Amino acid sequence: MSTSGPRLFVAVVGHVEFVEFLQVEHVPRAGEIIHARGTFAEPGGGGAVAAVQLARLAGGAVLFTALGADSLGRRSAEGLERHGVRVHAVWRGIGQRRAATFVDGGGERTITVIGERVAPVGADDLPWEELAAADAVYVTAGDPAALRAARRARVVVATPRVGPALAESGIELDALVYSSRDPGERYTQGDLDPEPRLVVATAGIAGGTYRTAAGEAGAWRAAPLPGPLVDTYGAGDSFAAGLTFGLGAGLELDDALALAARCGSICVTGAGPYGARLDAAAIEP
Repeated sequence: MSTSGPRLFVAVVGHVEFVEFLQVEHVPRAGEIIHARGTFAEPGGGGAVAAVQLARLAGGAVLFTALGADSLGRRSAEGLERHGVRVHAVWRGIGQRRAATFVDGGGERTITVIGERVAPVGADDLPWEELAAADAVYVTAGDPAALRAARRARVVVATPRVGPALAESGIELDALVYSSRDPGERYTQGDLDPEPRLVVATAGIAGGTYRTAAGEAGAWRAAPLPGPLVDTYGAGDSFAAGLTFGLGAGLELDDALALAARCGSICVTGAGPYGARLDAAAIEP
């Protein structure tokens, strides 16, 4: 699989959460006191995770987002910049959305979110015109105007977690990606008009399935883990970022899905969302 050629311009329109990770043997039961064997904090959430994975694959990525105008919002922007993401943020006069994530001895993550989801909107003073030059954009949050701005890109991929704005925008997605195991990410044919050109349903270690608007259907297998499973946080958005990159690079669908599966499998072998990432060097022939 080769993606050699001019560097891709990839971007994310989405949300950020500042996440404190607590590594525990098990999630505490009601009334129980447990001790974490380790803690660390990173900017997370679907927009942040996808932006970092895209930056690793493309040598850089841009994130259009909204952040709280407080110390955690600033830490989020600075942390993402250190990971190679150029952050275009509008600063809201509220506290940055946060999350506490337990990661148990089996690598499973359990998340508690604190605060309302903050999304960029088309009326924000952001350089939306840049997206007209983008090869691929992944969307996790935004209003209809932000989605229409994203649609200027050559390839647009989104998650159903964007919410009603997806249908209200009236845009045609190149791909919609969701977890078949997550009730918050359901999609039924007909929910969007026009129908996405490609709908991808992931199923963790079972791989996943896809169907196209033309009626073609298929499946793929999960990529083997390159090491022990450590932390499942961010695997789904890493997969989506890999698919976005692959489609933007013009890969055949099977190759784009294989790349996405590798991104997801490598992610779970590191602590937190950025402990292990697939980068460009690993996908060149």
